[in-house]
Amino acid sequence: MSDTGALEALRAAKARVHEGTEAYDLIVPARDEVLARYGPVFDLGHVDALSEEEFKSFLQFRNNKHWTGLYRSQAKMCADLDVLRRALRILLDEGQPIGSRYTEAVRMVNGMGRGIATAILTVAYPNTYGVWNNTSEEGMRAIGVWPRFERGLSVGDRYERINNVLTRLASDLGVDLWTLDALWHIHLYNSLGPEDEDQGEAEGVLFGLERHLHDFLRDNWESTELGRDWTLEVEPGEPELGYEYPTGVGRIDLLARSKTNRDLLVIELKRGQSSDETVGQILRYIGWVRNHVLEDDGSVSGLIIAYAADDRLRYAIEELENVSLRLYRVDFELLVDAQAISGTEGRANAT
Repeated sequence: MSDTGALEALRAAKARVHEGTEAYDLIVPARDEVLARYGPVFDLGHVDALSEEEFKSFLQFRNNKHWTGLYRSQAKMCADLDVLRRALRILLDEGQPIGSRYTEAVRMVNGMGRGIATAILTVAYPNTYGVWNNTSEEGMRAIGVWPRFERGLSVGDRYERINNVLTRLASDLGVDLWTLDALWHIHLYNSLGPEDEDQGEAEGVLFGLERHLHDFLRDNWESTELGRDWTLEVEPGEPELGYEYPTGVGRIDLLARSKTNRDLLVIELKRGQSSDETVGQILRYIGWVRNHVLEDDGSVSGLIIAYAADDRLRYAIEELENVSLRLYRVDFELLVDAQAISGTEGRANAT
């Protein structure tokens, strides 16, 4: 898509954000509140005194009002507060190039991926840095403005190029970078057709049992059967890269790399869509990965994980040499601990 086409796509999303609309009420007041609360928290002069409570509070959606899922890494990131503070001093130091300080900071702290690091930068410097997360990457790919990277480019240098695109788009649209980040959601999740409703999970919305299985596989990968031969695709500073992997044609549930060679595995959970839609989706992702991620001497295959499979799905899988199917079951235990009496605990097993 041309720059003109990209801007038109985002202008259509921006048109939905005006006073009196729900989109406006969710974006604009929240921006001012969050920047007023957390701008001082992530001021370079304060980070040496940053408390664990302050940092963890920012990671909660009810407080940042913009990003879900950041809290998942809070225990790992706060395991050593001195290291976290040092990393934030580096990340927020405008006296150094963003590429080098971003790379150094995210490598220092276990769990500090692009979504958290760039959200902090946006709150600390709202006119300078935009957010790089799965949604913004998917949006940039979808409208054709995702930059090209030569092999070996550091994660920080990649962010610098991405941020150049984000700041240019924000300027051309006449919006701030917080609002631009919200426009990706509006553009993506209001333009999905019926066949794509399972793609690009609108953050904060759960897909029931499959959503829990998705998180279970991410959090317990090494203890699963798949974890013996495959590792989730990761890069330095990007611990969750293989989870909801963004592409120009939707998000892959899980992308894994072989532990012994350069092969890749696209994993999709069958949600509420039909069997035909499930097969079409995973083939689309396999094709995208082959063209954009796979290295010359590797191969790419697919795995569909489902609670149940009808004949349509089984017959289709039989004809696909590079796609397999696994079913899962969930066992539930009632918690009898008085402190946990309000819930249940589940275990998921692939068969």
